[in-house]
Amino acid sequence: MEVQLTNTAPKELPQEENGSPVDTSQIVNTKVNYCLYARKSSEDDERQALSIDSQIKEMAAQAEVQSLYVSEIRRESHSAKNSGQRPVFEQLIEDIRAGVFNGILSWAPDRLSRNAGDLGTLVDLMDQGQLAEIRTHGQLFRNTPNDKFLLMILCSQAKLENDNRGINVKRGMKTKCEMGFRPNMTPLGYRNDYAGSKGQKKVFIDKKRAPIIQEAFRKVAKEGLSGRDIYNWLVEINFRTKSGKLMTLSSIYRMLNNPYYCGIFEFPTGSGMWYRGAYEPLISREMFDAVQKQMEVAPKSKPGTKIFDYTKMLRCGSCGSGVTAQEKFKTRKDGSKKRYVYYHCTQARDYDCREPYIREEKLNEAFVEMLEKVTVEEVEEKPELRNELDRFRRLSSAVLGVAKGDEQSEINLQNFVKYIFNEGTRDEKRAFLSCLKTQLYLKDGKALTNLRLE
Repeated sequence: MEVQLTNTAPKELPQEENGSPVDTSQIVNTKVNYCLYARKSSEDDERQALSIDSQIKEMAAQAEVQSLYVSEIRRESHSAKNSGQRPVFEQLIEDIRAGVFNGILSWAPDRLSRNAGDLGTLVDLMDQGQLAEIRTHGQLFRNTPNDKFLLMILCSQAKLENDNRGINVKRGMKTKCEMGFRPNMTPLGYRNDYAGSKGQKKVFIDKKRAPIIQEAFRKVAKEGLSGRDIYNWLVEINFRTKSGKLMTLSSIYRMLNNPYYCGIFEFPTGSGMWYRGAYEPLISREMFDAVQKQMEVAPKSKPGTKIFDYTKMLRCGSCGSGVTAQEKFKTRKDGSKKRYVYYHCTQARDYDCREPYIREEKLNEAFVEMLEKVTVEEVEEKPELRNELDRFRRLSSAVLGVAKGDEQSEINLQNFVKYIFNEGTRDEKRAFLSCLKTQLYLKDGKALTNLRLE
């Protein structure tokens, strides 16, 4: 819509809406250069507001009648609930600070601000003398205490309406949940009631798709089919969603994990607030639980990774790269398989590094030999080892007659080291190596500390 801007200055003194002259004792006699600002939010809470074109048409007509100088029109479709979120409005504020405009023409105060931050910015600009006037349909605000106070009241009222609306919406959704209806679209297999009165709409079963969804749950619970098996079956029977599309594999898993089908739902999701639905469930709670149990999978590591005892604890003694591990399996004559683990340089720093491989058993022996200098006190500092050491002492005392404090205590510790690296858990081995409090290196098939690389 084309609107012709008014380029003439006011011909007479400004007047209030009741026709009486304005008290100009506190107003600087300067020409006001207006920017016409029109805003419309796309949110439902502003359905009653005029469209942007209608705002511009009405305010341009007012500018022509009152002979206002409007040099530019700016429009924006954005909510004003939060400060600093409207690009066009933010640019308008910057232009006012730069002296491009010193007046704003807008349909209503709530077109400019529905939050305390933007309201404070407008009032600050008036206090600093950079914003001379704000004109709306039927109101004029200048840099006077009464005008600024009224502007703040009107914009604060708009903010109060926003805040109350949010509270009322949440209360309404909670009430709907307590009535047994989830306040959003129903999942596949159900139909929303679009003909019912507001607040009384029900949920109906989709007789075309519900039997197929019930069969999908039954196949998983009774026949042990996987999500991909269900996907292939639905493709085979050409099952379509309400929009006419095939279901994706991810949507099938979401469907099978959705408790809505057994008559309960959580809202909001992740809140822990559960409600019993007032609609007919497609499956029983027992069948839903059986499906969840069938779909349980053991947690996996990242693809292609395995966990070994000493990874991320060693560095290559030749080039300083990290040390990784890999496993090999050898088939014996009797058909059984034996597992071997080899540690080697990653060659991250030197692709031509020739540091040899070492088997885990040999590495265990190297650690036992290296840990001869570890004291009992260092071991006891580790909570992971203290209880295991006491248990080993009691066993040694009962079987070998060795007690803490006698002359064989060091031999007792060496036996404990061998026991940990031959029979201990991964955490116990790593805790023992941390007693060294130094970097470990792998060099020529030996475990070393404080190695100086060339």
